[in-house]
Amino acid sequence: MLNGLWLGFFVVATLAALARWLGGDPGVFAAMVESLFAMAKLSVEVMVLLFGTLTLWLGFLRIAERAGLVDLLARLLGPLFARLMPEVPRGHPALGLITLNFAANGLGLDNAATPIGLKAMRALQELNPSSTTASNAQILFLVLNASSLTLLPVSIFMYRAQQGAVDPTLVFLPILLATSASTLVGLLSVAFMQRLKLWDPVVLGYLIPGALLLGAGMALLAGLSATALAALSSLLGNLVLFGMILAFVLLGALRKVPVYEAFVEGAKEGFDVAKSLLPYLVAMLCAVGVLRASGALDLGLDGIRSLLEWAGWDTRFVDALPTALVKPFSGSAARAMLIETMQSHGVDSFPALVAATMQGSTETTFYVLAVYFGAVGIQRARHAVGCALLADLAGVLASIGVCYWFFG
Repeated sequence: MLNGLWLGFFVVATLAALARWLGGDPGVFAAMVESLFAMAKLSVEVMVLLFGTLTLWLGFLRIAERAGLVDLLARLLGPLFARLMPEVPRGHPALGLITLNFAANGLGLDNAATPIGLKAMRALQELNPSSTTASNAQILFLVLNASSLTLLPVSIFMYRAQQGAVDPTLVFLPILLATSASTLVGLLSVAFMQRLKLWDPVVLGYLIPGALLLGAGMALLAGLSATALAALSSLLGNLVLFGMILAFVLLGALRKVPVYEAFVEGAKEGFDVAKSLLPYLVAMLCAVGVLRASGALDLGLDGIRSLLEWAGWDTRFVDALPTALVKPFSGSAARAMLIETMQSHGVDSFPALVAATMQGSTETTFYVLAVYFGAVGIQRARHAVGCALLADLAGVLASIGVCYWFFG
């Protein structure tokens, strides 16, 4: 799947570039070549950041592992994962790491979520009979990771505040609803492909209370003022992040774990993981860069607008689609598109509100694929790409629908 996808990026980019060249744009091929080198440079810059982040967090995670915290989480969620990931033994460390990853993603702690997720993927790879083909458990984990629920989209509030929004948190509930739809579709699509029984009483026993707790949390947060919500977002994020570190270290000390030695041991593993990612990042980011520089996304956007106008439908949301189209390929490009939409149409305009909701409810799918599968040498993704993109599509469609519902 990844081989065909990677080749497809170059084929589509070539066709789009030929169309632009024949249409009188002689600089398109120069832009594509420039993008290749720019993306190669960006890959190294991303790697430098990952080296530090992975080394730090895998060091703390090694302390948590030796203190027994990861095993405790694995035992608590063992019955649920026995139904969702039957090939993973009960109590396996991967289950605790997956739980920590989902919690970090939900709170918007990306710096912690990625190293924890990579550690979980490596633990799942130990159970994988194939060294190059993704297992069912790895696919489910990756899709849920790529479509995971974000409870506190702090970065979106920050962008809106920077652009002068009257209420930066206006899109809070729309993002929660849209990202919930994305997560649900991701889970259902993988369950369909893997024949998972989500109606199992044990699964429902975990999911229903979790959904009720999530709904109560949404209701509580929705009742807060913009100032209070922004303050809570900042406080909660930093408090949870440092609280996790402190809990790992203190629990390790209480369990007689040599915390410094354990940290250094885990940090060495983080360095090795980061080092192995560079070829996969270069391959995926360069292909994405060529596709963007070719103008293929612009051609797709023009086609969508023409089709909607022909059908007589409202086209206001089309101005928000650049954010959705580039988000699976590049988080930084999607942020740039979001800010550009805010500046062009107004921060509280309908297109800007839709773009902000899309930014908060979709994921950089191809980056996640490259990093998570690249960390363990997976080359055949099977149905992971299709399910992850379907979840992204659900997030985009839900964003449009919710914004029409909330903002007309």
